[in-house]
Amino acid sequence: MSEDWTDKLPDPARAYLEGRRLDEVECIISDLPGIARGKAVPATKFARQQFFHLPNSIFFQTITGDWGEAAGDEGFIEPDMTLRPDYSTATAAPWTGDWTLQVIHDAYDRKGNAIPYSPRNVLKRVVKLYEDQGWKPVVAPEMEFYLVARNLDPAKPIEPMMGRSGRPAAARQAYSMTAVDEFGPVIDDIYDFAEAQGFEIDGITQEGGAGQLEINLRHGNPVRLADEVFYFKRLIREAALRHDCFATFMAKPIGDAPGSAMHIHHSIIDMETGRNLFTGPQGGETDAFYSFIGGLQHHLPQVIPLLAPYVNSYRRYVKDHAAPINLEWGRDNRTTGIRVPISSPEARRVENRVAGMDCNPYLGIAASLAAGYLGLMREERAEKQFRGDAYEGDGDFPRTLGEALDAMDDATGIAEVLGEEFCRVYSIVKRTEYEEFLGVISPWEREHLLLNV
Repeated sequence: MSEDWTDKLPDPARAYLEGRRLDEVECIISDLPGIARGKAVPATKFARQQFFHLPNSIFFQTITGDWGEAAGDEGFIEPDMTLRPDYSTATAAPWTGDWTLQVIHDAYDRKGNAIPYSPRNVLKRVVKLYEDQGWKPVVAPEMEFYLVARNLDPAKPIEPMMGRSGRPAAARQAYSMTAVDEFGPVIDDIYDFAEAQGFEIDGITQEGGAGQLEINLRHGNPVRLADEVFYFKRLIREAALRHDCFATFMAKPIGDAPGSAMHIHHSIIDMETGRNLFTGPQGGETDAFYSFIGGLQHHLPQVIPLLAPYVNSYRRYVKDHAAPINLEWGRDNRTTGIRVPISSPEARRVENRVAGMDCNPYLGIAASLAAGYLGLMREERAEKQFRGDAYEGDGDFPRTLGEALDAMDDATGIAEVLGEEFCRVYSIVKRTEYEEFLGVISPWEREHLLLNV
């Protein structure tokens, strides 16, 4: 491996390889669902490789492996993209049998332009819009997921995993340390893998569902945090498989249990002064604070397909099940879709509680920042703070994927921020998935309609 390339490795990757010979490099990129696509190459070849090629059709593929007819005027000829490594993302793949690194790549066309429907490029585009205004967006994602028993038959319901006590994981044990201890061996591997990859976990807690956990990450740069969530999903799955269970990031894997969210905390730093844009000189809330909330209230309904990308996603929005049903905002109120947590004035932030854990982290964060950006640029005002139980109110965002896609297709402002070509391709791919789902007859329909209607 060339000396030039090793000089670009982050410190955790260097530490992982110290005294060892690197065998393989996984060259990866996120597709629209957030699946890692790419190639595994010998380390000696990667040392000589400045880029590699994949067809752009990976961004036209649905979650089922079907294809959306999204290629545009040139037709479906599957031209190659040029994928170039971002060496700052090099990290270990510690579950492999040999010494392997993963490196996230960025996608470009033959002229060197960023591929507009690559999720990482979409997020970079939104972050640059902030930077052009002299603002630095800061995010902190929270990841919820379930550890469940192996499920080899899709026709059977998801069941809780078996804990170390020999009993199935129990529900309604939020914040229980005993419940966390039940998954101790899996959590130990999660910590070990994260340490090897150089990721800092801010905390792990038991959530309300049986086998449901939450991992909090420290705040930081949106692209870097999206990279970490992208990596974490694979890391957690690999840790679970070592202990004969599955990790699932479905928004609603168990019908009568809470769903899994990816709550996103946002703050904005003025790059010239270093001050939080949401906090004034005397520590009070600024016009920008209210405009950001107003942007979320006005524009999140237009980006719901990015925050809730599958038909299952909308099953999560159920009253009294720890998920919002509307976009009311409140201070220290977990029933609202937009929450302002308790904090010091310097750490004032706004939490989006709408995003599901099934979203692509690049696209979920991009969508949330895009809504807030439009609020800031248009000086949109937040509605009056909601006090009390927001579940007593009405829903105010789309509740089906088809309705959500219609709202996104009509949102010209959002298309300008995220990129019109990305929005076009994303809508086509998601409509293809939705139509395929509508062609499937469910057990509920057979049970209740077959002989009764």
